[in-house]
Amino acid sequence: MLDKIAADIRKVLETKSFSGSLKFDCGTDGVIVLADGTASTEDRDTDCTLRLSTDNLVSLLKGKLNPMMAMATGKLKLSGNPAVAMGLAKLLG
Repeated sequence: MLDKIAADIRKVLETKSFSGSLKFDCGTDGVIVLADGTASTEDRDTDCTLRLSTDNLVSLLKGKLNPMMAMATGKLKLSGNPAVAMGLAKLLG
């Protein structure tokens, strides 16, 4: 599932830029790392990490899950540089 999501993100990154590095940590399902103009499922250190379930990641990327509400309700946990996470809005918009 994460391979498909990473492929979809790579398509978006062909036309939009993302600065910094960000990891979606979906626990036992794996990770998606946005860095160096691409998305991969190989784990590495990043400027910012978002921990959430795979279902919540899908909802977030589709614009059905508000990131601020998700953080307030514990569905999403952020660690690292929050400014990098704010850059996601440009990708999702």
